[in-house]
Amino acid sequence: MDKCSFCGRTKKEANILVAGLEGHICDHCIEQAHTIMNEELGIKKNIQFETINLLKPTEIKNFLDQYVIGQDMAKKTISVAVYNHYKRLMQKPDPDDIEIEKSNIILIGETGTGKTLLARTVAKMLHVPFTIVDATVLTEAGYVGEDVESLLVRLLQNADYDVRAAEKGIVFIDEIDKIARKGDNPSITRDVSGEGVQQGLLKLLEGSIVNVPPQGGRKHPEQKMIPVDTKNILFICGGAFIGIEKKIAQRLNTQIVGYGATKIRDKYDKDNLLKYVAPQDLRAYGMIPEIIGRLPVVTHLDPLDKKALRAILTEPKNALVKQYTKLFQMDNIELKFADGVLDFIVDKAVEFKLGARGLRSICEAIMLDAMFEMPSVGRDELTITIDYASRKLERIDMTMLKAS
Repeated sequence: MDKCSFCGRTKKEANILVAGLEGHICDHCIEQAHTIMNEELGIKKNIQFETINLLKPTEIKNFLDQYVIGQDMAKKTISVAVYNHYKRLMQKPDPDDIEIEKSNIILIGETGTGKTLLARTVAKMLHVPFTIVDATVLTEAGYVGEDVESLLVRLLQNADYDVRAAEKGIVFIDEIDKIARKGDNPSITRDVSGEGVQQGLLKLLEGSIVNVPPQGGRKHPEQKMIPVDTKNILFICGGAFIGIEKKIAQRLNTQIVGYGATKIRDKYDKDNLLKYVAPQDLRAYGMIPEIIGRLPVVTHLDPLDKKALRAILTEPKNALVKQYTKLFQMDNIELKFADGVLDFIVDKAVEFKLGARGLRSICEAIMLDAMFEMPSVGRDELTITIDYASRKLERIDMTMLKAS
């Protein structure tokens, strides 16, 4: 019977058995030999994740300001939560036996307001493994879809399978609102992509040792699992929570009674009710109380007005205008925008409620022909005028981009 010449594992006991001229070696011994080699040669695995670049909350916010326009409240909340979380990781054994709990975050805001960008920018600043996962693909174990453990597969991959680095990473769970249960009552029928997924997420969010299939996919009895401790992984959840304003409005109105009701009601900003969001609104929307308790930091993102959208086009480090200018510069072409063009783009984004993400769609529609033709024409300058931009948008069915 074939078996490993080093540890004696049989072919059934090992995942892989590599044959040599006069013997075999299993995957366990290969990994162990690789670790010994690294230690002997002084090679540190994933050196980019060895030290966390932790700044003070004000410095974190200043860093976020370079990439994200507006959203001051969300930036402050994230800065404090991230700072406290990584201080918790660096905490030495406390003689008073005070254990600091995790500060997972939930971001609530319309599409295109910057939820994903905020999470990605924080991870970039900290130099920790980061991954974005979509909650809509998750189902209960045993059903078609992905298990909740699959959230950690890509985090492991981004950490080059360095478990220690992954256990200090950040997971951004997008579309968290799509797993809300249907109705405010516990489901009496099987809700495999709603309440069941929320219950499956509880152990991940709070912190437990989870067996992760290294290549993703469904668990297999003979597949080797990688144990990952999630107690130090920061989870940031984001969702649009479409219609939650109605839940907020109902709560605010039920709390306003008496003679001064009209005056109190008038002080609320009816155009941005998200700023008054509270945990009970998330529960009314369909999030179970247990998962709300494991997402203690609740913050909102304001809808983007024309001023913010205009700034997004030009001010951040990776602003759209700077990106297109750089693209044309690589072909030795100087790109210019005539007066009023950027305002025209912003007006279209506001008209169709596309948010910041829609700015890119509109710019791509305007710039497509120029990016196709200019590298071959031989000209060294290109000016985008309002007439040119409006002509290019006329052939695009903008209603296809309109947010529902």
